[in-house]
Order: sequence, then structure tokens, then C-alpha cells
Amino acid sequence: MSPFSGSATPTERWRHLRLTLQDGVAHVTLDRPDKLNALTFGAYADLRDLLAELSRERSVRALVLGGEGRGFCSGGDVDEIIGATLSMDTAQLLDFNRMTGQVVRAIRECPFPVIAAVHGVAAGAGAVLALAADFRIADASARFAFLFTKVGLSGGDMGAAYLLPRVVGLGHATRLLMLGEPVRAPEAERIGLLSELVDEGRADQRAAELARRLADGPALAYAQTKALLTAELDMPLAAAVEMDAATQALLMNGEDYAEFHAAFTEKRPPKWQGR
Repeated sequence: MSPFSGSATPTERWRHLRLTLQDGVAHVTLDRPDKLNALTFGAYADLRDLLAELSRERSVRALVLGGEGRGFCSGGDVDEIIGATLSMDTAQLLDFNRMTGQVVRAIRECPFPVIAAVHGVAAGAGAVLALAADFRIADASARFAFLFTKVGLSGGDMGAAYLLPRVVGLGHATRLLMLGEPVRAPEAERIGLLSELVDEGRADQRAAELARRLADGPALAYAQTKALLTAELDMPLAAAVEMDAATQALLMNGEDYAEFHAAFTEKRPPKWQGR
């Protein structure tokens, strides 16, 4: 995302989520525990806009996305979204569905790693938010369910049909998106949906530890790795290796590359600057 912004000032308060910033790590918490953090129109819009703002500021080096209370996110609110969409015309429905996709694109395109800390349910849109993250840390209570066909819609919602086969393979993705059946944490780990499975109650802590490690590391190298992983999903090999070559040439002119050599020579840890 571009670091350039216009006249708008940074948002001081987010109405539909909780944000804390500390030493380059952002913690974004879905905060409707009484509704299992079900998403509203405002929550989608806040996530979209927050990720854009943090991307422009360039002060965040890692982000943890979690949910308050008993679960991560139960998906779109049945009353506030599903009920409301029944009275929308096609143009309004297209605007809404494009917005949900913009959230997923923002997660994939922001220049810092995103870690989903999952406990309890991650269903529907909540499962896709976790899927879009770079890392998924889940505890033993976690269960994922791509429920879109259960409400009479396509399982390919918010980019799920694009992302899920690339994470777990076409066979598992077909089963999960077509049938909408829940996948508990041990199976999610077995099929590759999880980055790490931890003991119950430790997902937030482990995600924070990973975020700290990433924030203390070579941020520009991580940002470019993330960008290449996304861009090269649909590239032929020749284009991919050319993009790799151009990226490495740019990074070899960076301060972190020179700092590694200096630190190696002086037998000390590198002091990464993210540039």
C-alpha cells in the first residue's frame, strides 16, 4: 500500500474494534464478546480502514488479530448483516461484498506480517479473516467452519476459494468450502491450515511472542517476502524469478543487508533498522 495520504487525519478512536500499539506491534481485538465477535458493517469498514492507515504510517512491524471472550469470530452478524442484506438491491449488495473482499486484500497487501490468534470459533467471515493472515496460531479449543453454503451462498466468499486451496490443497478446500463442516484444531494442524497449535489458552500469548520476534527483525525483508508470496501465486516461473532478482538487488542496497555483514564480522547480533 502507498505511504502517501491526503488531507484526512489519523483516526483517534475505532468504534468497532479495539486497538493497542506498543513498540511496533499492533494488537487488534474484535470486541463483541456477547455476540462471539460477530462482524457488522461497521466492523468490516473499520478493519479495512485501520489496515490502510497502519500501512501508510509505516510504524507497525507486526499485527496480532484476536477476539475477546469465548471465541475468535463467529462471522457476519445474522441480524445486523444477513437480515439487512435481504432488503438491499443488487448495487448495494455488490458494494457490501466488495467491502468484505477489501478487508481480505488489506490483510494480504499490508507491509507487515499479520498473525491471527484463534481460540474457540472462527466461522464464516471469521474463518476467512484467519485464513488471510500470514500466520495462524490456534489453541486446542479452536474450530474453523466456512459456513457460506450453510446459508445458501457460494463457499467462495471473500477470496476463500482463492486462498484456501493454496493453503490446504484443492481436495481439503473443496470439502471445507462445499460442506461447511467444522474443522477442529488437531485436524486443522494436520491439513496445514495452522501455523502452530498451542495449549489451550495460550494462542494470544504465543501470537504476541511471534509478533515481537517479527517486529524486532528485518522489517523490509519481511515486507518484501510477504509481497512476493502474494504476487507470485499466479506468476509463471520466469516472471517470478525475475521479480525475485529485482527485489534482492534492491534489498542488497539496503542498510539491513550491510548491517548483517557488519554484525557477522564483529560477532554480534544485527541491529535491524527495517530499511
